[in-house]
Parts: sequence; structure tokens; C-alpha cells
Amino acid sequence: MKNKILNILSVVYGLLFINGGLAKLLKYMPTPTDLPEAVVKDNAALAEIVWLMPLISCAEILGGLLIIIPKTRALGALIVFPVMVGVLLHHIFVDPKNIVMALIIWILLIAIIINNKEKYLPIIK
Repeated sequence: MKNKILNILSVVYGLLFINGGLAKLLKYMPTPTDLPEAVVKDNAALAEIVWLMPLISCAEILGGLLIIIPKTRALGALIVFPVMVGVLLHHIFVDPKNIVMALIIWILLIAIIINNKEKYLPIIK
């Protein structure tokens, strides 16, 4: 039962990242107009580095796809991990008001990593 729940949550998690990556690449979601000034400044700074957002988008899409597939879930978690570090740091330092969703997504990522810990053992030996 626990594994079935984690599989369902992993699919939702993967779809969340696929949607986020595609939204950044294809720009099909409008930017909210009520963003705090610090968030707008951070987004503008990221946009200045023209290759960075496509790189983040590709990592999100690839990581999301890999997380959906149980056999490749551990690799997907490794790909998404640095993106999530950026998300967490952004919410800690720039937008702490909206940190709850970032923490929920982090909890899911940690659960996926813990569930696949045996796949990481050859890396650390």
C-alpha cells in the first residue's frame, strides 16, 4: 500500500515538473501580475542569462519524465535535486511567504530518494 501511494505521488510530482518545464519553454502560462518586487527582480536576473532558463526547463522535463517511470525514478530525483535546491533557496531568501508548497515538494523528493536509497549505494562506495 505504501509503495502504491508513493507511485501515485511520484506520477503527480513528475507531472508537476514536466508542466513547470514546458511552461518555462513554451510560455503558455501567464506570469502573475501581483508578484512581490523581489521576485520580479530575481526573474529578470534569471532572464538575463539566456541559456539558464532553457537548461532549468530541460532538467525539469527530463527529471519529471524519469520520476514517473519507477525504474528510472532514482535518476530523475538526482536530476531534479539541484532545481529543488534553487527553489528552496528562492523561497527562503526572496519569497518566504510562499515556502509551504516548496517544502511539500521537498518532502516528496526526500521520500522518493529514501525509497530508492539502495540504487544510490554504488555511487557512494
